[in-house]
Amino acid sequence: MRNKEHHVIISLASNHHQESALAAAREQLTQLLTEVKFTSAIWTEPIGQWSMVNGQSKYLNQLCKGTTALSDGLLGEVLKETERRLGRTHNEDGIVVLDLDLLEYDGVRHHLRDWDRNYVKDLINEL
Repeated sequence: MRNKEHHVIISLASNHHQESALAAAREQLTQLLTEVKFTSAIWTEPIGQWSMVNGQSKYLNQLCKGTTALSDGLLGEVLKETERRLGRTHNEDGIVVLDLDLLEYDGVRHHLRDWDRNYVKDLINEL
């Protein structure tokens, strides 16, 4: 019996070696998901506390749509492990090597504040 395929949308973001970080993330997500589609990548200014840090780099953001047999909880764990494997640490210097957030799982939205961000509103139409 085949496992149910769940439809997901994932956001990708980086403010450190942005192009290579997103390329590595796309490679990992292509192996993790099926029926994968990526939007174009767009540059955005940092938001919140890190926007005031001197020399803070812009973010490169992208969305990914695909399907998976993983539960939402397990997929979230795999995304966090992928971030760590690709260099993410949780230090306080504002550097985000890679951020992978599960925005939607089978039509249920997560990270609700992100849905109000312009880059999500702009890129979602590409999916």
